[in-house]
Amino acid sequence: MTDTTKAPWHLWLVGGLSLLWNGFGGYDFIMTTTQGDAYMRSMGFSQAMIDYYNAMPTWMWVPWILGVWGAVLGSILLLMRRRWAVHAFVLSLIGAVVSLIYGKFMNPPPLTPEMAMMGYMPWVIVVIAAFLAWYAWSMSKKGVLR
Repeated sequence: MTDTTKAPWHLWLVGGLSLLWNGFGGYDFIMTTTQGDAYMRSMGFSQAMIDYYNAMPTWMWVPWILGVWGAVLGSILLLMRRRWAVHAFVLSLIGAVVSLIYGKFMNPPPLTPEMAMMGYMPWVIVVIAAFLAWYAWSMSKKGVLR
């Protein structure tokens, strides 16, 4: 439980992969918010899906921001071996779960070809967010994170 606790090899693997995964989420957020329809079209979204995302209620920005930027920050903090990674990943998980509930149960997107192919992604995101929160918590309990 000291600063001399050696980081296991898998911390660097999980941290690096999580930064790549979550970094894409950050890139997607920035591109969606700055390039809007043009970016979504370039990603293969139909007009129905673009309209769905453009009609997202204002309050949904909170879980989206928490989910994306909590994950990016959590990845960076994990690589820096900081305990705050646990808190960042938990915030990210909360954002992902709220987004999942909204998109799957409160206001599902239109049934489009891209949703038929990618409709499972919110579940994958929640599973990965839960894993990262658990992993950071586990590393913190072992004294790897300071």
